[in-house]
Amino acid sequence: MTRLSLVILKLLLIFIFAGWVSLWVLKPTEFWTRKWKGVEAKASTTAFGYNGLDFIVFTFPLIVLSIIGFIYLELRRGEPRNRWQYKLFRMATRCGLLSEACLALLLLPVLRGMSIFRFLGIQFEASIKYHVWLGSAMILFATLHGGGTLFVWGIKHRIQDEMWKWQKKGRIYLAGEIALTTAFVMALTALPQIRRKWFQVFYYTHHLYVVFILFFLFHGGDRHFYTVFPGVFLFALDKLLRVVQSRPETCILSARVFPCKAIELTLPKDPRLKYAPTSVVFLNIPSISKLQWHPFSITSSSSVDEHSISVIVKSEGRWTSSLHSKITHAEEQDSEADQRGCIPVAVEGPYGPATMELLRYNNLLLVAGGIGVTPFLSILRELSCSSSSGRNAYPDRINLIYTIKKSQDVCLLDPILPLLLDIKQFHTKLNVFVTRENQIGTTLRDVLNDIPEAQTMNFSTAGTTYAVHGPERLAWMAAVIALSSVMFLISLVVFNHFVITPAAVQKNPPSQTDLLLVCSFAIAIIFAAIMAIALRWNRVTNKLLLFSDKQTKAMKQSSLEASRDLDEHDIHFGGRPIFQDLISSFARETGGSDIGVFVCGPQGMKESIALACRQPRVSQRNAKGKRANFRFHSLSFTL
Repeated sequence: MTRLSLVILKLLLIFIFAGWVSLWVLKPTEFWTRKWKGVEAKASTTAFGYNGLDFIVFTFPLIVLSIIGFIYLELRRGEPRNRWQYKLFRMATRCGLLSEACLALLLLPVLRGMSIFRFLGIQFEASIKYHVWLGSAMILFATLHGGGTLFVWGIKHRIQDEMWKWQKKGRIYLAGEIALTTAFVMALTALPQIRRKWFQVFYYTHHLYVVFILFFLFHGGDRHFYTVFPGVFLFALDKLLRVVQSRPETCILSARVFPCKAIELTLPKDPRLKYAPTSVVFLNIPSISKLQWHPFSITSSSSVDEHSISVIVKSEGRWTSSLHSKITHAEEQDSEADQRGCIPVAVEGPYGPATMELLRYNNLLLVAGGIGVTPFLSILRELSCSSSSGRNAYPDRINLIYTIKKSQDVCLLDPILPLLLDIKQFHTKLNVFVTRENQIGTTLRDVLNDIPEAQTMNFSTAGTTYAVHGPERLAWMAAVIALSSVMFLISLVVFNHFVITPAAVQKNPPSQTDLLLVCSFAIAIIFAAIMAIALRWNRVTNKLLLFSDKQTKAMKQSSLEASRDLDEHDIHFGGRPIFQDLISSFARETGGSDIGVFVCGPQGMKESIALACRQPRVSQRNAKGKRANFRFHSLSFTL
């Protein structure tokens, strides 16, 4: 009741003071002069006259403020003087709970094999953004939580006592500070400026999540840990299944070395493994680094290449440069067979969309920048196969806008060159923009003639006959999750009834309960590992069709010499494309319909195209009164 009275009195003080000040603001105005004379004339007929009116308007408010102020201070005297400290401490506690909520969702976006974001149609490369946002929010709230708590302790001169205090509720404050420091280190090394320049630093420090989660458990106790347990448990299972999936290692069948310091790697694949275009695989080359995994867009189509899977790797960083040097300097084992030594490689994935969303559109506008053309290679090859087999309708028009720095980078289009040469069947138009070269009168045919032919290297497969098989079936993954969850619950029940008896609950420190929770978690993960290994062993030994040496010889050769009918395609030098004009021109050509716009490249280019698609004159009606509706989709070739 006292608190409510204080709130009412405070609002009344604010209202009276604001009204009194507003009178002085209105007094110099003509409106006040006109109205005030009329009010004074009416007050003159009363017993107090106009003097009573002036007293009520100008004097009485201050007297009322004094009276109410004394009453407010008297009621407030009964409250504790450190109430603001209590409120600050409560605010810090609420921030800790918000940080805990962010942590509960933090690991869900980075689940590759069992991503629940698939239900929402959000792919792994896009869900990474949610992971970044949740991580930033978690660190912000955790900082407010820890900083506010330490500030209150500092005011009371109790930092040393509280920091080393082990509460009966199970909280270890020092563990919370260690967890927050670990989170700061991971967030700092995850900044784009550091991640892109020193990827190894980012990769290795991000494995500190094990330390962070463990110390969060000791800080919050088992009751708080259960709120974040689903994300941690699913992440551990996902990590386990991915490790089992990527073993044993396969090998590189062949490599095509392009003049632009890019390499197309071809790996053996289980013929029954199917994947959608724009899918991504993670590669690990043990001879370069046993711990580093790098994502690459698949350039092949599972409908066309049943026994192989291909990716294009451009030499830009330390790891990719090492791979390029290893491929180009590989020594020949057999000069007659022209085969290099076996290069083992571990493969994880592929991960990608469950359906081909691009088939919804009658017209496609594909925009690529540099190595960002790789997802479109898989898209065009899949569409051509669908059209040739009659399974799906081929889009009426496809316009590929390709922006590159140097003209020799156009050699990356070699895998889809047959589609570009047969415009009558596939209706694919190519527009190439070379930004850092100036050539007059040079055609795309001239550029392709001047580019040296890609060098193909075959590698020995004597080290292994294992092919890429992909993730486990979704039904088996669901079974692993269900059974391992049951095992965790059983282990926890056994520990609670036989290790910590009800009589000993009060005697045992809370850390023992936390350690038993960790043990139950470990037992469930080990049980899941046994299941995963058994499933993989059964699939490898009994069901998988291994590749043969005959399949390694069936490599497709470049089709640059097949035809030179490239006059329908354009190449421009000396500047970047004006996307608004290109999009508007494509809208007029299509006659007004739903147009799928797929973009893969630098972030600035994506933002420019997204803005151009929203311009009013871009989506204007054509002669038939139809309006072109653009559906923007952003693709990623790196994470």
